[in-house]
Amino acid sequence: MTLRAMGDHEGPDRSTGNNSNWAEIASGVVDDMEYAEEEPNMPFLSDTDRARLIADLSHMDVQRMASAKADVISRFQRAFSVPHVDVLQEDEFRAFLDFRTNRHWTGLHRQGSRICADMERLRGILRTLYDEDRPVRERLATATNSILGMGKAIATAILHVGYPERYGVWNRVSEQALRRLGLWPATQPADGIGGTYEAVNRVLLALATELGTDLWSLDSLLWLQTTQPEPPPPPDLPVPDPQMFGLEQHLHEFIVDNWDQIPELGKEWRIYEEAGEPEAGYKYSCAAGEIDVLAHHASDSNRWLVVELKRGQTDDTTVGQILRYMGWVKKELAKPEGSVEGLIIAHSESLRLRYALLAASNIRFMTYSVEFHLRPVPVHADD
Repeated sequence: MTLRAMGDHEGPDRSTGNNSNWAEIASGVVDDMEYAEEEPNMPFLSDTDRARLIADLSHMDVQRMASAKADVISRFQRAFSVPHVDVLQEDEFRAFLDFRTNRHWTGLHRQGSRICADMERLRGILRTLYDEDRPVRERLATATNSILGMGKAIATAILHVGYPERYGVWNRVSEQALRRLGLWPATQPADGIGGTYEAVNRVLLALATELGTDLWSLDSLLWLQTTQPEPPPPPDLPVPDPQMFGLEQHLHEFIVDNWDQIPELGKEWRIYEEAGEPEAGYKYSCAAGEIDVLAHHASDSNRWLVVELKRGQTDDTTVGQILRYMGWVKKELAKPEGSVEGLIIAHSESLRLRYALLAASNIRFMTYSVEFHLRPVPVHADD
């Protein structure tokens, strides 16, 4: 992929509100290993939401992922358990990160090289995660702080395949779904990633109980809640070309997957990370909306970059969005002396967009191109 150029600090508030009943459950005093036995004594969902979620359990995608549960759990439960974990090989662990074999989670493979750089350390962390004599908050904090790339999405997925009836999965998708449902628990910064997971896991267990399903299927169900059909284009926006639309649908993930190989991005910028979230900057959700990619400079962590991909929206919408995101980053993440830059990436040039950016010197505009080559393969002796 080629990009071409066209021309007093407060902590970030990323919340979207909490449900008070669920907050009580999440902060309830229950023993670490008694989550499943904790019976909720109040309704958690509205009748409408409950009926919709129960109906969604029959959705073909949820059922398809549910059908893979037994094979996936059996395979990786054995791989990560003693004594096999002591001889676990890199290709076995990478298989867990691959959607084609885990049949459930996409994007985990991007952290494979970092996590597998020290296999002996990884084996030790897997033993730690499966040590039920230690509180789960302690195990999760140790795992995510010990290995680069081992974020909450991967660590809790490992916990889940080891103890599928006890631990749910906390990742960007499940968090987004819980927030949409008003079920995100109230937590404090002092809880850290381990304490937050304990609260989230209590919610997941209670929700699974209320819906009469298991945690594996619940994870698929939460994913389904975050998938929305594309809205029709506004009247002043032409219907996109089907071929281009298909390409742009994959552009976002392609850029993140190949960040380090794109000179205009990987040479100077690093995707933003948070504790337990090595790809926090990918689809970064905040009060201003969802930032396509949030990055900071490789040599200056207080120099920020907001990347906006122009996909089907008007020029004015694109400029308005990136300015809103940059304003949020300036207020919530950057220190007073920090700077925030913007980058709009589109498939083709736009005169209106170029005019708008003349008044915004800290926003760059680049187009991308994708090259496709056919090469002859010798088959016959005279080829």
